[in-house]
Amino acid sequence: MQSVLTDQPAGEPRATLLLAHGAGAPMDSPFMTQLAAALSAQGIKVVRFEFPYMAARRDDGRKRPPNPMPMLEQCMREQAAGVSGRLFLGGKSMGARVASQLAAEVGAAGFICFGYPFHPPGKPERTRIEHLQQIGCPGLIVQGTRDPFGKPDEVAAYPLDPALQLHWLESGEHDFRPLKSSGLTQQALIEEAADVAAAFIAAAER
Repeated sequence: MQSVLTDQPAGEPRATLLLAHGAGAPMDSPFMTQLAAALSAQGIKVVRFEFPYMAARRDDGRKRPPNPMPMLEQCMREQAAGVSGRLFLGGKSMGARVASQLAAEVGAAGFICFGYPFHPPGKPERTRIEHLQQIGCPGLIVQGTRDPFGKPDEVAAYPLDPALQLHWLESGEHDFRPLKSSGLTQQALIEEAADVAAAFIAAAER
């Protein structure tokens, strides 16, 4: 398996999204693969990569905890340096946290979080929002309404930067899986997330 996966759109890409995985699943997990395909169908070039601990797991099959945040940031920083053209940083969960912390620093045109870990499940007092109170570039968070890492009523009370955009996926869990009773599908919510992300990128380019 190569260390980077690139999903190219059919025509000239409108931008490149550097997309980081979450803490527990690799860059080619079903969620990441479906999301990248939906984004590339919107004309976005998607570059997926793996943090060092996940790359090591791929080599020997042994599960490891995520690297310390400074190492995760440096890894994404190095990946961003290799991308030419208009760049957006993005990620799933932990990867979203890294992307949102680095986007302004690396000169990205914006960041997109697919399921942001506002707090650990069951521990709403341990928030991870300090850097989201004043963002240095356009930002979008796409979140399921049933996400245990941050639900609408919790997030509404946070002092987030008014410029930070939030889009809620009805009935979605952390991986955008909806309740069967909703009549929705995970694929439909992933495609909705890609639609919103594409509109955000188009607006950020103006």
